[in-house]
Amino acid sequence: MAETGSDQAGDMKHDSVSSPGISDHEREMATNAFEAFKAGSYDVSLKHLDNLQELNKEDYKITMNKAITEFYKSGQTTTSTLKQTLMTLKNQMHTAVDDIDGLDDVENSILNYNQAVIYYHMRQYSEAISIGEKLYQFLEPFEKFAQAVCFLLVDLYLLTFQPEKALHLLAVLEKLTVKDGNSKNGKGESTNSANKESSSLKAEFTAMIEAAKSKMHQYKVRAYIQMKSLKACKREIKSVMNTSGNSAPSLFMKSNFEYLRGNYRKAVKLLNSSNIAEHPGPLKTGECMRCMFWNNLGCIHFAMGKHNLGLFYFKKALQENDHVCAQLGDGSNGQAKKFTGIPMCALLANKRYELLYNCGIQLLHIGRPLAAFECLMEAVQVYHSNPRLWLRLAECCITANKGSSEQETKGLPSKKGIVQAVVGQGYHRKIVLASQSTQNTIYSEGQSAAIPVASMEFAAICLRNALLLLPEHQQHDSKPDKSCSQSGSTESGSETSDACSGKTQEGDKFIPAAPSSPLRKQEVENLRCSILACSAYVALALGDNLMALNHAEKLLHQTKLSGSLKFLGHLYAAEALISLDRISDAIAHLNPENVTDVSLGVSSSEQEQGSDKGDLEPVESSGKQTPLCYPSSVSSARSTMLFNLGSAYCLRSEYEKARKCLHQAASMVNTKEIPPEAILLGVYLELQNGNTQLALQIIKRNQLLPSVKPTSSPDLRKKPLPFQTSQPVQPIQTPSSFTQVQRK
Repeated sequence: MAETGSDQAGDMKHDSVSSPGISDHEREMATNAFEAFKAGSYDVSLKHLDNLQELNKEDYKITMNKAITEFYKSGQTTTSTLKQTLMTLKNQMHTAVDDIDGLDDVENSILNYNQAVIYYHMRQYSEAISIGEKLYQFLEPFEKFAQAVCFLLVDLYLLTFQPEKALHLLAVLEKLTVKDGNSKNGKGESTNSANKESSSLKAEFTAMIEAAKSKMHQYKVRAYIQMKSLKACKREIKSVMNTSGNSAPSLFMKSNFEYLRGNYRKAVKLLNSSNIAEHPGPLKTGECMRCMFWNNLGCIHFAMGKHNLGLFYFKKALQENDHVCAQLGDGSNGQAKKFTGIPMCALLANKRYELLYNCGIQLLHIGRPLAAFECLMEAVQVYHSNPRLWLRLAECCITANKGSSEQETKGLPSKKGIVQAVVGQGYHRKIVLASQSTQNTIYSEGQSAAIPVASMEFAAICLRNALLLLPEHQQHDSKPDKSCSQSGSTESGSETSDACSGKTQEGDKFIPAAPSSPLRKQEVENLRCSILACSAYVALALGDNLMALNHAEKLLHQTKLSGSLKFLGHLYAAEALISLDRISDAIAHLNPENVTDVSLGVSSSEQEQGSDKGDLEPVESSGKQTPLCYPSSVSSARSTMLFNLGSAYCLRSEYEKARKCLHQAASMVNTKEIPPEAILLGVYLELQNGNTQLALQIIKRNQLLPSVKPTSSPDLRKKPLPFQTSQPVQPIQTPSSFTQVQRK
């Protein structure tokens, strides 16, 4: 879009020259001003415009052209001043966006188009689209202007992940280009074909048509990549390679295509073969190819499961981005808060927050939640309306507070030691067993929960924000969703997406989630389930049992719930009910028959999100690389339910039922998979029956032993140790928790 500004300025000057109703003297001065502008003599052009304005002070077009000439004279660095001038002119002309339908001349259209271009470079895409769509309604009389508006809208649609609308506009552009080309060629043949000037104009026009076709092929590749339409994308890439050759942008597109196909090594090879040194810098194009190169390598290695190497490349991209920002004169660590002093086309070069998002997701996968929290906290300052990002922040807090192996020994022990201490010697020797976990009880002492700290209190706030950003449950549509933008997995999408007509489906509404791909209907529901599961876990950790029960019940009432999250929902609801002394209700949730499936259930549309022309986009985990969530099988899940059911029976003093549940669960899993809480429960049951020796053997061997008939049954009225379900089951790796979002 860097060239759009110059094309736009030329159009405006030309229209000023050819405007009817002016004298020959005024027309001559306008022509001289326009020619001086095209030659780069901005001072001369301004002098002619000043003289012209003295003759016609009421013509706002002259003021607009003066503002644009001064803008180019400053090296396109006074974007805010130009924006303010155009806004003032627009208010004077009473041409608000809502009143654009009443415009009937090209001059007012260009005024609004100029504003749309400025909004585009300031990343205010919604405002730019609103103006562009209004302008699109009356484009027919102005062929060159129509092409500029359409290209601007196509770029905006791709930046906002609306590839169907982009393809529809490209189809319209193709018809206009072919029609325009045929009319010009026919006109040239019917007139004086021997005229050298006519032939040179014809050659220039032909070159312009070819450049437009090449540009359209590139836009189509970007759109098909976002839609996962690999078959159509392959055809367009051939056209791009034929017209553009082995240029850096074309190789980046081809690398992105191979990346979507899973050919990671070939994608890396294509990236390495691109000569990014020959590509113009961000001052001319607004794109830093070196930054995109390192980012794309990070995305590819991330998809390959090489997370540390991927993080290395993301950091290289961040360093390159900071270097570019320093070259542009931005001294605020890449945070361009002002639009003065930086060329307008270079305002889009800063990708700091997208890269921080990538680094945060990568660090979360590596197991460095605190470092990930710092990156994502900086990114959320810009992308605060992204529910996915708030969930990631909550996951950072949960992972940071889950505790390392050293920390776990301070609370409920690991399998290697359920004995906390040994006191005394000989006959007076006593074994002190570990008590309940003390995690999440020392955070935020004297601090507000709203302070950004990786604590469970702040995780609760993040999850609340994520829920509020999701739309309410929509009514079930009678027609199935036929959108082709999220059609199946990377492979299957190549067949179903090729039938896309380019028109946007009415029912295919999406929720923006910048900087990652927007959320489709099914993705919203999957994300809601993950947020509710994490919310229940966090509420249990904070001791808010009523809220935990509320979240767990909402989770279980979701229409499309994966088996893994259904298991967690029953488990969290049971623990909350036990804490609320509602044992009978908890036992109903702990029925092993409630567990029939423990699959993650990540929809194929979430596994890998689309991408475009090799620009930067956040990356999240591929569904292919999702780690196994505990438990890994139905039998393991049912054993966990039985362990907890035994704890519930123990609270009601039904020790025989508890013992049966305990040993039935132990027989369903490997000895190494038995959690330490279950071993402590077995010790308690044996002590209740007076089997002190057997209880000691369980402690020494750190494993459950076959039941032995009790010799006596003294009535020991001791409070049992309830099985803490929040310990062995963590909702970190849940459906839509780590979805793949890549862009080249």
